[in-house]
Amino acid sequence: MVTIIRKGSSKEEIRKRIDKAIAKKQKKNIMQYAGKLKIKIDPLEYQKKIRDEWR
Repeated sequence: MVTIIRKGSSKEEIRKRIDKAIAKKQKKNIMQYAGKLKIKIDPLEYQKKIRDEWR
């Protein structure tokens, strides 16, 4: 979103436009990603394998 503030705008008008832009911003629920992955491989072995492939 783009908010245009012109030169000579009053402080009140600038504050209203900023508040309006912030109010439209949606909050995201990141709690759905919290927790541990359930995998059957050892994380350290996987990490070593990945790092060796990059060399």
